[in-house]
Formats: sequence, C-alpha cells, structure tokens
Amino acid sequence: MATIHHTTMTPTKLELLTGWLPKQSWYVGDASAPELVKAGGFRLDDPEGEVGIELMVVVDAAGREPVAYLVPMGYRGAALEGLPGEALIGTSEHGLLGTRWIYDGVHDPVVTAGLRALLRGEAVPQRQSESDTPDPTVTVHGAGPEDGLDEVRVNRVLRPAATAQGAAGRLVAGWTWPDGSAARGVFATVAQR
Repeated sequence: MATIHHTTMTPTKLELLTGWLPKQSWYVGDASAPELVKAGGFRLDDPEGEVGIELMVVVDAAGREPVAYLVPMGYRGAALEGLPGEALIGTSEHGLLGTRWIYDGVHDPVVTAGLRALLRGEAVPQRQSESDTPDPTVTVHGAGPEDGLDEVRVNRVLRPAATAQGAAGRLVAGWTWPDGSAARGVFATVAQR
C-alpha cells in the first residue's frame, strides 16, 4: 500500500497544473489565467511500489461557470524516456523523497495499468490523502475480471452524470464545486473487446 507523506512539494501540484493545463487540447477555459482549486480525486497503488498514482480533480473557477477537469498523474523518482513532450506535467521537490517527475497519467504505463486493474475489479481505490484507506465512494460499473479491456478512455472534462452511452464499463467518482456542492460523474469508460 502507498504511504501518503504529509510534506511540502515545490512547486505544488496546483502550480504545475496551472501552467500545464491551458496548453492541453481538451482545455476549455480561458487560457490566459486559470484559477485552479483541488476538488477531489483518489489514488491507486502501484503493485511494485515505485510510482505514485493519483487521479486528481481540479476545478478552474476563472470563467463564468466553473469547469472540472480530471488529471490522472504518475509521480516518479526518475524521468520516463520515449514519451511525448506534453506527457510531462513538470518536476517538483518533495520534502521527503526529493525530485519527483510528474507525468500525465494517460501517457504513464503504470497509471494506465492501474486504471485497467481498477476497471476489472482487481484494484481498490484509495482515499486521496490517507494511507491504506480504501475510498468506497469510487465505484466501477459494468466491467469485470473476465472482460477483455480494449481501451480505457479518461474523461478530461467532468460533467455530473452516472452513466455513459455505449460503454462496457465505467468508473464513477465525485468532486466538490467551489460553492461547496457535491457532484458525481464518469471519470473513465472502457470499451469491451
């Protein structure tokens, strides 16, 4: 099980995402000045214990209406070779672990393997800020260990909804809007082989 270290990161994850997020093709906000707040998410355990896996929800409150984004992230102790430039969100100095390379999880093979395992029912989602604590609010519907998973699709822009058309399986979890209201939506879907 992953250990959550309550320490500093410089720059913070939100600072890194503020620079990275507006450059992504799926960003729908005002690219000049996002106002990001952490709004939810959960963690997965890397069976090898090497990569931190977090699925973070951030809300951009800069526009007329807030927009929720899902950013899966892989935290590594060394750089990954052979990934496209946009895969690296940035590096940060962790108060206990030193330099961390933070990657967009859709490009990190350990993160994508964790998502597939979760959608097959072979992984347990963990609370975002507590060590060894399952998060029962994260639910998987429609897929199982016997299902061949062809493609996992991460929903980058989150909308409140519990279903997804045409998906063999879906991952549903929640976040909190800036006004304090709660929402749940489909974080990822999977197509069946």
